[in-house]
Amino acid sequence: MERRRAIDDYEPGPVPPQRPVDRFGFIKQDVSNTPDGLVKSRLAVEYEREARRVRKWRKMIGVGGSDWKHYARRKPHVVKRRIRKGIPDCLRGLVWQLISGSRDLLLMNPGVYEQLVIYETSASELDIIRDISRTFPSHVFFQQRHGPGQRSLYNVLKAYSVFDRDVGYVQGMGFLAGLLLLYMSEEDAFWLLVALLKGAVHAPMEGLYQVGLPLVQQYLFQFEQLVREHLPKLGEHFSQEMINPSMYASQWFITVFSYSFPFPLALRIWDVFLYEGVKIVFKVGLALLKYCHDDLVIIL
Repeated sequence: MERRRAIDDYEPGPVPPQRPVDRFGFIKQDVSNTPDGLVKSRLAVEYEREARRVRKWRKMIGVGGSDWKHYARRKPHVVKRRIRKGIPDCLRGLVWQLISGSRDLLLMNPGVYEQLVIYETSASELDIIRDISRTFPSHVFFQQRHGPGQRSLYNVLKAYSVFDRDVGYVQGMGFLAGLLLLYMSEEDAFWLLVALLKGAVHAPMEGLYQVGLPLVQQYLFQFEQLVREHLPKLGEHFSQEMINPSMYASQWFITVFSYSFPFPLALRIWDVFLYEGVKIVFKVGLALLKYCHDDLVIIL
C-alpha cells in the first residue's frame, strides 16, 4: 500500500499556459495562414459530411451499441467498408469497445478494475510514474504533472501490470493506454487493453511486451520477408546496407503507430486495426515503405 501512494502524495503541478489546440486536443505547432473564410467554408463542408456519417453509424449500432452484433452478423461487408472509411470521432470510443470485444469483458468482470487500482500493488509502479510524462506530452489532457490525465494513465497501466504479472509494464504500453483514454473512461480503456493483449477477438498481443519481446522478433522477421517479396529492390538495398526492420519498425508494432504517426492518421489505422487485426500493421508498414521507396533507394 505504501507504493500505491507514490503518485497520490504529490500535488498536481501547475496548469500549462493555454495555447491553440487542434480538434483532437494536441497543441498546434504552427499557426495556419489560410484565410478565415476558406477555413470556415471547409469546416462547414466537413461538418455536414461528418453529420451524415454519424447518422448512418447511429442507425447501424443502435442505442449504446444494442444493435451492433446483429448488424455486424447480417452485413459484415458494410461494416468493413464503413470502418475503413473511418469511424465518426464522436462514436469512436464506443465502436472501438464493440469491435474489440472489450465491452463484453467489462460486463463480465464488474468491480475488478476498481479492485486492481485501489487494493493491489505492482512492482512496476515506479517505472510507470517515471514514463507517464513522456506519453503524448503535447496533448492537453496529459500535460499537467500529476493532473487528471496522468493519474488516469497511471491507474490503467498499474491495473494491467497487476492483472497480468507475466507482462507487467513495458515502455510503449503507455501510448496504447493513452490513446484509449482520449476516447473512453479508465475502466473501459483497461478492458480494451486486456482485450488486445489477451486476444478477445484477434491474436493475443501480449508477446509484444513479454520478456525478450518474442512477438516483436517474430513480426520483424515476417515483415523483412514481406519487404523482400513485395519491394525486392528496396529489400536488396536494405540487405546491402545492413538495415533490418528492428531499426525502424519495432515501434510500429509495439505502439501500433500511435507513437510517431500524425494523430488523425493513427486513429484511422486504429479503426481498421481493431476490426481486422495485426495484419493491418504489416499492410500500413509496407504501404509506407512503398510510398517512400524511391527516396529510400536514392538515399542508400
